Amino acid sequence: MRIITFGTYDVFHIGHLNLLKRARAFGDELYVGVSSDQMNFTKKSKTPIYPQQERMEIVANLRCVDHVFLEESMEKKRDYIAQNKADILVMGDDWAGRFDEFKDICEVIYLPRTQGISTTETIERIRRYE
Repeated sequence: MRIITFGTYDVFHIGHLNLLKRARAFGDELYVGVSSDQMNFTKKSKTPIYPQQERMEIVANLRCVDHVFLEESMEKKRDYIAQNKADILVMGDDWAGRFDEFKDICEVIYLPRTQGISTTETIERIRRYE
């Protein structure tokens, strides 16, 4: 079974790792789409702290990840799922319902986030530390 998931993975933390390990447990191969810098800027009006190549390298070097690719557009999710022949799309439950439209080509699973951790909170903790 091929699993696919997507994310920015900026300021990588234990919540990211937990989601990726749990996603990988659903199948034999985990494909991870890492959001491009431009996609993040379009979506959030800011670029990630770490550039896309560094974020991709971090994710690619995790034991639970088999394949990494650059996600350049939210509108191409269906194409990414089809191109990678994914059987299951796994996303955090903060996206619950947002990707149900893909249930016609794969199973869609939303996993609970790790309690008490988020990239935004991590960045705020770092700012307070200074």
